[in-house]
Amino acid sequence: MTRKLILSSPLLEITISRLCQELIENQIQDTETVILGLQPRGIYFAERIAAELGKQLNTSFPVGRLDATFFRDDYRRRDTIAPSTTDISFLIENKRVILVDDVLATGRMVRAALDAMNSFGRPAKVELCVLIDRIYNRDLPINADYVGKSVNTLPTEKVLVEWKEQGHEADKIWLITQ
Repeated sequence: MTRKLILSSPLLEITISRLCQELIENQIQDTETVILGLQPRGIYFAERIAAELGKQLNTSFPVGRLDATFFRDDYRRRDTIAPSTTDISFLIENKRVILVDDVLATGRMVRAALDAMNSFGRPAKVELCVLIDRIYNRDLPINADYVGKSVNTLPTEKVLVEWKEQGHEADKIWLITQ
């Protein structure tokens, strides 16, 4: 197994800042916007996005945590199911939802998240923001609106995101070949 570093600090902070600039350019401050982080690691990225937007716009955005495990079409086929908690203390009805995840691979988790969001209302618009887009691995026709970095990967490779909030020494994103 080999590990190749894709992104780390301070380049990661620059990437997050750039993504926030893209969100601002698309009139995020002119609409009722909420941010939903996909469990498990998308929540750390969502909190970073919300903090940076708050700093740049001098305002705050509601941030929620969405677990779409039981909405996945393959959850019964998996060996282990590790559901997390959903924590959305606001309605998303008629709001702009920025759905945030760390890695976009097959698109199945995003499809499941869209289904899971229906329990909290019908958003006016959903936009997808991902830190890493694993291009050429898509099973479903889902693309991100905001991408930190696109990475060419093989099916045998995996992208691992390590956040300081998870107890790691530093934020690092690895490409792991098995």
